[in-house]
Amino acid sequence: MACSKGTSGWSSRNLQRPHDVLDTLQYGLGALSGALVGFSLGLVGGGGSILAVPLMVYLVGMPSAHVAIGTSALAVAANAGTGLLSHARGHTVKWRCGGMYAVAGVLGALVGSTVGKAVDGQKLLFLFAIVMLVVGVLMLKGRGNGGILGAQCNRENAPKVLSFGLATGLFSGFFGIGGGFLIVPGLVASTRMPMINAVGTSLVAVTAFGLTTALNYALSGFIDWPLAAVFIAGGIAGGFGGTAVAKRLSGTGMLTTVFASLIFVVAGYMLWKSAHAL
Repeated sequence: MACSKGTSGWSSRNLQRPHDVLDTLQYGLGALSGALVGFSLGLVGGGGSILAVPLMVYLVGMPSAHVAIGTSALAVAANAGTGLLSHARGHTVKWRCGGMYAVAGVLGALVGSTVGKAVDGQKLLFLFAIVMLVVGVLMLKGRGNGGILGAQCNRENAPKVLSFGLATGLFSGFFGIGGGFLIVPGLVASTRMPMINAVGTSLVAVTAFGLTTALNYALSGFIDWPLAAVFIAGGIAGGFGGTAVAKRLSGTGMLTTVFASLIFVVAGYMLWKSAHAL
């Protein structure tokens, strides 16, 4: 299948059946990628799409950045839902905060994903990597903050929580990501809750954001459904392992350090690859 740097050169047939170009090995790599993404979501409540998009493009070999984004959004949403169940059993989810963040973020995600589909695929990946680097630095700067154990969402901080949710949703939709790597620091900044609570609570919004973005991309034919299925299957297994490790690291500051380190490594690789393509 011929593909330009964006997706404007695709025929209508290719838009409907993007998975025709993939082989058995690629689906196996998709399952492995899903396991890594699921582990990341369970561990730090984010990083799902930070890993999913480049894995789809560079490891699995998806030829279109937009199909990679749409497929990963669906897979990340499903894997985040699995991780949410695990964190809920551990009583680390603050449901009111997650609901408020999700409602505001879904509105932003609808707008952001509509704009993102009109941007050249390689440029989108390059911008994505820049945002990742900025967030990584901000997370490292705040890794010593333990948070307030009894932090809740109320009338006093509601405007701040909703504002962060809306802004996160815009970024999430534009870059086709679940948004966890933005939601976690957003929840900490707006409520001062501990990292482990932010991780669990973020998965409410990650699931909602991912489904919103996936639906928007699906309407344009930008989802490879078989690849999404194997990606989700691998992610379910990885999610349980990530949640278990997160509980062990809770309160040590290591969750933030691990997450930020992951961001820097993947962002550096994406900048290198997309710069060459551009």
